Amino acid sequence: MAVDHHPSTGRLPVTPDDVGRAAATIRGRVHRTPLFSSASLGPGRHLKAELFQRTGSFKARGVLNRLATLDADERRRGVIGVSAGNHAQALAWGAAEEGVDALVVMWRGASEAKIAATRAYGAAVDLEASDPTEAFERLHVLCAESGRVFVHPFDDPVVIAGAGTVGLEILEDVPGVDTIVVSAGGGGLVAGIAAACVPAGVRVVAVEPERSNALQLGVAAGRPVPLTPDTVADGLTAPFAGEIPIALCRGLGVDVVLVTEHEIREAFRFLYQRAKLAAEPGAATAVAAVQSGRVDGGTLVVVVSGGNVSAETASAILAGR
Repeated sequence: MAVDHHPSTGRLPVTPDDVGRAAATIRGRVHRTPLFSSASLGPGRHLKAELFQRTGSFKARGVLNRLATLDADERRRGVIGVSAGNHAQALAWGAAEEGVDALVVMWRGASEAKIAATRAYGAAVDLEASDPTEAFERLHVLCAESGRVFVHPFDDPVVIAGAGTVGLEILEDVPGVDTIVVSAGGGGLVAGIAAACVPAGVRVVAVEPERSNALQLGVAAGRPVPLTPDTVADGLTAPFAGEIPIALCRGLGVDVVLVTEHEIREAFRFLYQRAKLAAEPGAATAVAAVQSGRVDGGTLVVVVSGGNVSAETASAILAGR
């Protein structure tokens, strides 16, 4: 297998050892989320219910791992993040747990429920940007002005290693797992799971909406490719995939599969009605790839990565609108 190594160290930017250290760092501070078999999806199919994680998504894992690296001066300066909502909530919660001030850049049109939750966890929210691309531009301005430490939602090896602890739990709970299927936006979760699981002989598949395929474009090009996302899966609207996730996915042979908006909605309804999981559309995206037959193969685990969905979005999808 061809592997893209980190240029300065000669190794992949995140290794199984990095993920193992992250697991030790965050142990006891996050939930070990349950894993259920799903006969409705087919024989040998399982759902990793990461939507039951603190703050409602996997993001708390990477945030806690990153905050643990802050020195006294960085803690005094505070942290800043940019997010459609799940990283925002996790950073707000984690910073409050650590007694660190947090500012999160979001954008007008982001989920009102996620904005409200981020504020409720204690972070200030900046809504000057009109879309994800402008939000990243706004972030750079605020970083320079404030001196805060940027906690990247997906392009930081420490954050990625924390996310990869989802994979370690899967390896322990499903011995002999063949394939792990993961929704992807910026690519941090699937890259972390791949770093933990591909060396153990497990195939990892990333799934994106057809109208928000930053990781597919990045893996093909070997670098981040900007795009304008347009999908019901608001948690997967990163305007580019991260350099580190791209390198990991290329180096570890992660497949990238695309699904339609209709298939995402169908998977969302399946999770609510059959699996009884109140997931968000971004989490349903991975399920859509299995339900549609685009991903198959042996004993398979689908990561249901988050459950932060507004009542309005959920009711509209469930009603078929």
